[in-house]
This record gives sequence, C-alpha cells and structure tokens, in this order.
Amino acid sequence: MLGRLIAQITYKEDLMSDPNPEVVEQLRQLLGDQAVRTQPDDFMPDIVLKPESTEQVSTILKICSAAGQALVPLGGKTGLANGHFQTDSELGLSLERMHAIEEVDTANRTMTVQAGCILQTAAEAAEEQGLLLPLDFGARGSATVGGCVATNAGGNMVIRYGMARDMVLGLEVVLADGTIVTSMNKMLKNNTGYDLKQWFIGAEGTLGVITRVVMRLRPHPRSQNTALLAVDDFDSVGKLLHWLDGNTAGTLSAFEVMWPDFYEFITRQGSIHRAPLPHGSAFYVLVETLGSNPEADAESFETVLGEAMEQGLVSDAVLTRSQSERNALWEIRDDVLEFFKLGPIIPFDVSLTIEKMESFVSDIREGMDRLDASICVVFGHLGDSNLHLILGNENPDAFDYGALETLLYESVERYQGSVSAEHGVGLSKRAHLPRSRSEAELQLMVGMKKMLDPNNILNPNKIFSADKIAAT
Repeated sequence: MLGRLIAQITYKEDLMSDPNPEVVEQLRQLLGDQAVRTQPDDFMPDIVLKPESTEQVSTILKICSAAGQALVPLGGKTGLANGHFQTDSELGLSLERMHAIEEVDTANRTMTVQAGCILQTAAEAAEEQGLLLPLDFGARGSATVGGCVATNAGGNMVIRYGMARDMVLGLEVVLADGTIVTSMNKMLKNNTGYDLKQWFIGAEGTLGVITRVVMRLRPHPRSQNTALLAVDDFDSVGKLLHWLDGNTAGTLSAFEVMWPDFYEFITRQGSIHRAPLPHGSAFYVLVETLGSNPEADAESFETVLGEAMEQGLVSDAVLTRSQSERNALWEIRDDVLEFFKLGPIIPFDVSLTIEKMESFVSDIREGMDRLDASICVVFGHLGDSNLHLILGNENPDAFDYGALETLLYESVERYQGSVSAEHGVGLSKRAHLPRSRSEAELQLMVGMKKMLDPNNILNPNKIFSADKIAAT
C-alpha cells in the first residue's frame, strides 16, 4: 500500500511500452505456460516469468541478454523504495516457485534456502530445530529471503544481530548473461580472495539474480523479556540505550523509540490498541532482551530497569508477563498502516547518528510548519541509528509529496545522514543518492553495474537511471 501511494505520486505509467513479443513467445515455448503468466498490475510488470530452478533462471537471462530484454526481479513486493516496479518494457521475474528449504544444518547452525522462500516460513523452520533466524519485521509473512538479501533488509533485531548482510554466509547468483555463480559457503571464516557475495547483497537485483542463500542461524533464546518505558527527554533516551546495552550482558535485542505523536495516536480512545502507559511522556521506548536463563534473566531485567528508574532515565514502565502481553506491545509499534487514517502520508526511512536526531526532528517539524503540512509522525529503531518519519497532510488538496521529500532529504544531507537506512534506493530515492554518497563512490558503483550487466537488463532505472548508466 505504501509503495503504491508513492508510485501514484511520482510514477509515469504512460511511459511504458510492451516487452519484446518474440522473446515472450520463446520463453513460453521453453518454460511452458505455467512459467509465463500474465497478471496485469498498475505498476509492476504485466508479464511475469516464474521459473522453478536456477537452471531455468539462467536460460531466461541468456535469452533476455541476447535480445536486450530487461527484467525486474520480484520478491515479496513489500519494499518501500519501488525497486520492484516496472519503468519501461521489463518482464517480471518471480522466484515464488523456488521456495524450498533445502537444509537446516544444526551442527553448523546454517540454513540453505531457495530465494523465493517466505521469510516467516524460513524462521519457523529454524525454530523447529531450536534455532533462530534473527531477521524479523512487519512484512515477515510476505517478504522472501531473496528479496531480504537483495535489499539488505533490517528489522527489529538489528541492534544485536545486524542486517541481512550479517546473516548471509553463501549465495548462488545468476548474472545478466546467464552465468551461474555458486558460492554456497557455510563457514564463518573464508578469506579466499574477494568476498563476492557482498556485491549482490543490497544491490536490489541490479547486478545479478539471487537464487539460493546460506543463512547463519543462532541458538533460539530460552528467555524473552520485554518492557515499554516512558522517558522524559531525548538525552535520557540516549543514556538509557547505553545503560541497557552495557548492563544486560549482550542480550539487548531491540530498542524501539516512539515519539508521542506516534504512541498517542496508535493508542488513542477508540483504537484497537490499549495504552499500556499513560499519555503525556516525551518518549516511549520498547525494549527487549533475549537470553538463556528464564528465571535469572527476568530478575536481572527488572533489576536493570529499576536502576535506570533510580537514575532518572525512566519515569514509568510496564513489563510483560506473557506472550500475549508482549505481542500487544509489538503490535503498537508495528501498526504503521493505522496512520493512513490521518490523511495522505508518505513514509521515509533514514539514518543519522543519535546525537543529531533531536535537532534533526526539530528542523523537520519547523519545515512542516512552513509548508503548512499537518502530519509528522516519528519513530525508529534508534539503537541502530534508524529513524522512520511519516509526513503528510490531513488536507488532501494541500498534500505536496515533492516539497516533503525535498525538506526531508535536504535535512538528511545537512546532518550527514543516509537517505536510506533499511529499505534500499530503488526508484524513489535514486535522485537523492548523491546526498549520501560521494561522486567517487557513485562512479565505482556505476562501473560495477556496467561490468556485470553491460546491456543494463537487470532491474534498469533502479539505484541509477538508464541515462546515468549510458552517460558514464
């Protein structure tokens, strides 16, 4: 839904043309009707190829490369940067039929999975073996493993376990010319030359199509302690993060901060979410630890939070005593779609160092006042420097996406932040990439693209426009 809103504002559907009919017919004869499906969509490719093996992906790319036919790799189609949208005559390439979990190796704590596997399915398979795949976010039920890796997805446990990049040990990738590069490494240490998998993680399908992944798993936690905390000022939020991280013996896995405009709207009267803490605090912080000793960890968690209150870092707190209570707290944090009820909105995903966040948000609010824009909602993972902002206007006639985008990204550049923390660049942020990357970095990226995909058939116009690639 969020991506479609962005597209409706920024996307020119009338620029699109049809894929090469001869290529489509050749692929249909080779792969069969089941693998070439027509499913009209306003923004994504109408014709979608659905191979069932790496070899079929290779054949598709060989044919498309020879004909100059572009493709858009499709995962779960949950990204917010429009990286899965059609821009001209691309075919879609969905790996939804390649969804097998090939192996869960309990001895080495790894999982080998095909790229089309749903993230939640993979996580549940790991849990069945007493292991944890620590990649988790709201779209877990529809996002695919391949899509998560291709966008270097983040989520709720980044502060402890890192981004998707930190969970990938090996990859199988098909290059633009159909070459299959298989590097299904299962070892933590492998310093044999260049780490080629890093080229494709976070590349959004512009350098190659990820077909299989070896994921690193962790021991499944035996304890889980969750609390919602009220904090009186932003300085205390930063101190609280360091206090908890330093006093929970490495078990802190989530530190989610909600500004009052977020918390008070989600838990307003008439909402489906009850307010666990009273309204009126400056910040609300959802914290969670994962450990190995339920009784001792719970006691330690309460002690650490009590000490934080004694130091004045926390003014009020509610601790969960059951899974249902924990779920209720996380549902407050995850229910971003509720903000559509305010009016036309747009979600932004940025990174800044923590000491700059308070001033940054203040600047954004001042800019919103100048634009006469009425919706500014702020929340974020914070422990990993990630802020999410929802900007908009209760009056649809006054909603100006371009002005809001300029306000936000000019501020990010001024504060030396990143225009994308965990959702990639795709189509919607490519014009703003120079705000966070130097010209030398951009030139190197373009050079890699031209080397691996000289005909620019893999997800063209994402990260860099076709014109930018051609002119370099």
